[in-house]
Amino acid sequence: MVKCVEVFKGFYETRTEHRKLTWIYSMGTCDIIGKFDSKTIELVISTHQAAALLLFNLADKLSYSEIKTQLSLADEDLVPLLYSLSCAKYKIISKEPSTKTVSPNDSFEFNSKFADRMKRIKVPLPPVDEKKKIIEYVDTDRRYEIEAAIVCIMKSRKVLHHKTLVLECLEKSGHRFKPDIKAIKKRIEVLITRDYLVRDKENPAIFRYLANRY
Repeated sequence: MVKCVEVFKGFYETRTEHRKLTWIYSMGTCDIIGKFDSKTIELVISTHQAAALLLFNLADKLSYSEIKTQLSLADEDLVPLLYSLSCAKYKIISKEPSTKTVSPNDSFEFNSKFADRMKRIKVPLPPVDEKKKIIEYVDTDRRYEIEAAIVCIMKSRKVLHHKTLVLECLEKSGHRFKPDIKAIKKRIEVLITRDYLVRDKENPAIFRYLANRY
């Protein structure tokens, strides 16, 4: 697909010198052939959906983070994309765990057992309202992930400076997703209000773990 884009770009630049070519992939569509156990089905999908499915020609199983890295998509675009292929009407790929939402901890594989009476189907992306709902699920999952990481770190270290805690949280969560520093600070404040942590009386930048919380 990249080669096709480059070829057209080269052609376009021979026709004009004063116009800039910009690709809007979200508005593109692709027809690809899915070879399933029962039969071959033509899939009418978006450019990004096609790019995601083509990844499974090279790997049997992919994690959320692997797909995100290879497609270079933001969560707000990737989550509804994977939802449309694994949780909606047409489950072209299987998701583990088998839930109705997409999480950064999920893994995916091509669903060879997929079947449909039609020889050609259109796989739509979720409507805007549904997309927002799915994004909220991911944000909630990530909040839990960050809080769990902070508690785990503090339970082990007992006392930590704010900067050290943030860095260790980034490192601990980094293999799944890259948390925003502001989000980490927010979760620290939440854990303080819930009596998991307390600020040192002499140095507010130092946190202490409340062992008697358990």
